[in-house]
Amino acid sequence: MLTPRQIDRFERDGYLVLPDIVPDVTRQAVGEEYTRLLDRLYNGWFDAGKVAKAPDDLTFWQKLQIAYDAGCDWFQPMDISLPGDEIAADTPMHFGPAVFDLLRCDEILDVIEALIGPEITSNPIQHVRIKPPARTLKGDEVRAHITATDWHQDRGVGLEEADSTDMITVWIAMTDATPENGCLQVLPGRHREMLPHCPKTQTAIADGFIDEQQAVPLPVSAGGIVLFHPLTPHSSRVNVTNGFRWSFDVRYNVTGQPTGRAHFPDFVARSRSAPGTILTDWRQWQLMWEDARTRLASTAHIPIHRWQSDAPFCA
Repeated sequence: MLTPRQIDRFERDGYLVLPDIVPDVTRQAVGEEYTRLLDRLYNGWFDAGKVAKAPDDLTFWQKLQIAYDAGCDWFQPMDISLPGDEIAADTPMHFGPAVFDLLRCDEILDVIEALIGPEITSNPIQHVRIKPPARTLKGDEVRAHITATDWHQDRGVGLEEADSTDMITVWIAMTDATPENGCLQVLPGRHREMLPHCPKTQTAIADGFIDEQQAVPLPVSAGGIVLFHPLTPHSSRVNVTNGFRWSFDVRYNVTGQPTGRAHFPDFVARSRSAPGTILTDWRQWQLMWEDARTRLASTAHIPIHRWQSDAPFCA
């Protein structure tokens, strides 16, 4: 749980860094689950001749780098969400027991309960972030999970229906996050209003509303988390080290309130008033996303961003 002082700090600054929240056993299980997933992906790419180096004796990180260099996409097959663009019946995604347990981690839910109460829904706006060394990136790389992330507010990258939702973003460090390997940075105390956003490299706060000189970097060790108010302006830096930086960013909202992405499935992660509504079976979670994929693949694309390039602050 959070102390009153920590809650006051979150309400004042719009963010909070908490070390040593995710148990080692939980983080280790996620690592093992993703190792098995990457093994399957890499073996398939090798058998198909898409990567030249045999998988024998390669580490997890070496496989990621070799696959990226070869143009093999591991992000979407490893992501815990469908993409925001066109969805096909075979669009890859990952929903396994270890990640499910991470989202339902009691230590995280205790923190969330201290901020929004005990009726907690796991919001479907959720992603894995595995950032390679910048020196290895292709020159035209713009994807936010691969390179730097533009300044934005999380409420600004959801749909307008959730503008009044009580929501918290949780950024989970799977590996140490440092200023050198691309940790997050924030503007403290700027979470009182929605700023206009524009389509840039990603959906980002319009020019003239951010003073980057006021940015505060947020290093955090593996197993720690960063909490964000949905209006807190934040971004991430490029990774100038020789290693990868791995994190998840997930969200939680008060049950019954709009999630901001209603066409994706959410689930009740904690409820003091109706414990029977809590989802406890990861297979059901996986099935919910598979059903959503099937439904969305056969319908017109649903845009996930509200901001257009001809908006007043963007023209």
